[in-house]
Amino acid sequence: MKKYIIIIPVYNDWQSVLKLIDNIDLQINNQNVDIIIINDASTEAIDDIKRTYSKINSVKVLNLINNIGHCQGIATTLQYCNTNLEFDYIIPMDGDGEDRPEELNSFFSLADSSSPEIITANRIKRSEGNLFKACYAVHKFLTYLMIGKMVKFGNYSCLSKKAVGKMLSSGSVWLSYSGSIIKNFSSIESVSSTRGTRYFGPSKMNFSKLVIHSLNISASFRETIFIRSTLLVMFFSYAAHETANSYFLIPAMLSWVFMLFMFYLSRKDDLKKLDASYLNIKDLTTFYSR
Repeated sequence: MKKYIIIIPVYNDWQSVLKLIDNIDLQINNQNVDIIIINDASTEAIDDIKRTYSKINSVKVLNLINNIGHCQGIATTLQYCNTNLEFDYIIPMDGDGEDRPEELNSFFSLADSSSPEIITANRIKRSEGNLFKACYAVHKFLTYLMIGKMVKFGNYSCLSKKAVGKMLSSGSVWLSYSGSIIKNFSSIESVSSTRGTRYFGPSKMNFSKLVIHSLNISASFRETIFIRSTLLVMFFSYAAHETANSYFLIPAMLSWVFMLFMFYLSRKDDLKKLDASYLNIKDLTTFYSR
């Protein structure tokens, strides 16, 4: 029987993550599942009400010293699990309900039947308003123009132990989780996914975070960005020379600025920081075990 570890980052949203775990327990059939909550230096304490689950083996909390955000929290936990725990697959998912636990069975079924290296949950339907949906479509299109690859998924995915090791060999997972997957794997299995609604409170995803998310994905491909930006600079510079029109130098200059900005963002693509991520782990505590 395959061993699954579900990792869930949380920052001051314990009500949502505990409801999510209740719902995960309802979806498990005969799978061997443990859960690790990534406590990203929350300032609010998890309630101490004892909980029992009928199918989950254990729920543990990996407490981080400093808040580092979802992406780097997931990368830290992948590193910890790969070094210290036995597993066949790891499933990162958001803790607010937007990653629907009903879709775990699609992961379980595909992993149990064919043991793929990696499975992503590709969004076919979103729950946000029309404006955000339009912005998200623009994000996917612009990302495709910049790196030549379409990104249809977020953190919600299913990674084999081999895939985890491959991702951890590259610092790109410290910069962008989905960007790291696209960069490191040419063959990716996928399941269809519908974006759920948040259990409590408004969604934390907004336009500015979407822009940062998109840029971080692109920054994972700094070599591609460099080549494409250089070609654009050459094209507009040539056009300015041939037409004697200096206005063509404006997009050439913007292309250089964009390339430099991408290289600035790509500094987070840092294998040394990933390898040292254990220094930010305070402890691992057991919340539930049966």
